[in-house]
Amino acid sequence: MGRVAWWQNAEVPLFNILVHLLAETSRHAGHADILREQLDGAVGIDAEAMAAKRHDSVFWTKRREEIEAAARAAG
Repeated sequence: MGRVAWWQNAEVPLFNILVHLLAETSRHAGHADILREQLDGAVGIDAEAMAAKRHDSVFWTKRREEIEAAARAAG
């Protein structure tokens, strides 16, 4: 058992801590995947292969310009 300050200072079994870490890791990995999908537009099980098939340097140049324009407009 360990003490976790933000869990009301309760003693928490290691198993509970590991499950919590696993849940947090998967949640943040999901967030990263959403951001990647927004960048390259590829979704699905084999997103890497899909992105490689349809995005050449012209696409990425245009996409970069779109992202930079959106950042300037937001700033």
